[in-house]
Amino acid sequence: MGSRIAVVSGGGTGIGAAVAGSLARDGYDVLIVGRRADVVTAAAGRISSECGRPDSVTAVAADLTEPEQVDRVLAAVDGRPVDVVVNNAGSYLAGDTGTLAGIAAHWRANLDANVLTAVLLTEALRPVLRRPGGRVILVSSISAQRGGGGPYSAGKAALHGWAYDLAAQLGPDQITVNVVSPGYVAETDFFGDRMTAEGHAKRVAATLVGRAGVPDDIAEAVRYLASPAAGYVTGQVLGVNGGSVLGR
Repeated sequence: MGSRIAVVSGGGTGIGAAVAGSLARDGYDVLIVGRRADVVTAAAGRISSECGRPDSVTAVAADLTEPEQVDRVLAAVDGRPVDVVVNNAGSYLAGDTGTLAGIAAHWRANLDANVLTAVLLTEALRPVLRRPGGRVILVSSISAQRGGGGPYSAGKAALHGWAYDLAAQLGPDQITVNVVSPGYVAETDFFGDRMTAEGHAKRVAATLVGRAGVPDDIAEAVRYLASPAAGYVTGQVLGVNGGSVLGR
């Protein structure tokens, strides 16, 4: 069998970069996808160097809300079987909610960023997923289970329902589909300059283990779901949140 290939969206920073590094160290050739060419290109070089496998990580600059740009990922795959797809792209997007038009734009932007990106990337790669043995992993959020993020929470929750459908569709081909739902993860760009010391302390206090998560915590969960050890796990939501929300 040839080289194993993983595609990680939002792979230039934070959780996505940690996931890409973990999979590269496990021997995958990794394509990291992001909107900012300079960010994903720099990340690809850094991760390849850190894992001691030159050129093992390739950057693809694409806005996954635009169907014609998703084709860039398919071109980079070049017909090879894809073993793992990690849909990590997404964020909370602020907006003007003072009018109905503003509310509509706000919701559409968040649903595009958090749902459509995953749908378009997965559907584009669906024909080339490895059969048997492929893995589709969606990165959700604790806010999908407890709310608090408005359209962001709704978008992440939508991934759960879609994952169940996708797991049923791809199961006969021995392809698994699962969701990783992170809690509070420090050391990312998610909060930008919005995080305060008080906000950090409050989120840590809400855990049962008394600490914030770090990107590697999420990467290890993804690594497990991508591995042969998880071949009998599909249609599941794995919460990685330090006990902030208990299993449901």
